[in-house]
Amino acid sequence: MSTRLQVVLDESEMAEIRRYANAQQLTVAEWVRRSLRAARRRLPASDSGRKVAVVRAAVRYQFPPADIDLMLAETEAGYHSGTPD
Repeated sequence: MSTRLQVVLDESEMAEIRRYANAQQLTVAEWVRRSLRAARRRLPASDSGRKVAVVRAAVRYQFPPADIDLMLAETEAGYHSGTPD
């Protein structure tokens, strides 16, 4: 289902949007749809408050630190194991 969205712009702003749309051989409506999709993609997937809560929960645990030489060796072995990415 589609929903109509009405946006009121001043004449100079509308003219600028028309120029952008014409330059890309798009209708104004399609240019606006693509611009809104691009703007949504730039937004974080979740709010920062939830991310902070997850980090705070994780730091309450105390895990033994890994041996850096062992970690690096295992990482290198994984690079050369021949398994696909």
